Amino acid sequence: MAEVEQPLQQQQDVKLFNRWTFDDVQVNDISLNDYLAVSATKHATYLPHTAGRYSKKRFRKAQCPIVERLTNSLMMHGRNNGKKVMAVRIIKHTLEIIHLLTDANPIQIVVDAIINSGPREDATRIGSAGVVRRQAVDISPLRRVNQAIYLLTTGARESAFRNIKTIAECLADELINAAKGSSNRYVNCLEFIFVFLFPIFMFCVDPCNLNLPSFVYLLQLCHQEEG
Repeated sequence: MAEVEQPLQQQQDVKLFNRWTFDDVQVNDISLNDYLAVSATKHATYLPHTAGRYSKKRFRKAQCPIVERLTNSLMMHGRNNGKKVMAVRIIKHTLEIIHLLTDANPIQIVVDAIINSGPREDATRIGSAGVVRRQAVDISPLRRVNQAIYLLTTGARESAFRNIKTIAECLADELINAAKGSSNRYVNCLEFIFVFLFPIFMFCVDPCNLNLPSFVYLLQLCHQEEG
């Protein structure tokens, strides 16, 4: 009986790209537990290409494997639409680079990067036409995941543009920095601009005397490496 059960157990051990397991992946943010589909029993796949109909029903995309959602987000802008095989290849190269640099499970790095990159607070517009004020609001868990995936892939795409580094290398750097909570990442650059620089230039600087080169220099500081 034991000889019959052993091959069945081997078949159930599904690994991403037949290399990385889902068994030891942990979601350290309890609020995102239901929206990061990395369960070894439900969402384990060999490839981030399940061909599921996740957009047919509201909130069903939360059940899409999180690595596949990252893959789909790479297919942005018209010239990249539909190139799923190319996106899967980029993700495979990215995970291999992450594994070489960190010696950890790259699926865990992706999960930690998404947890650290999702915004927790935003502002909405209150009022009708005329006087409009902005009110601080909390962000739902699903939108936190959506925004995190969008910001990670957008940062990798922009850093790879007109650069000798491939998009797989740029995405690997972005994910590793986000997982570590490093300030050298695209999300931190946006936070620095909108939280610190934008109010200064809106309320403390005379537009007539705005020194544009100094503002550009501040933006370039965001992209410099730490240290």
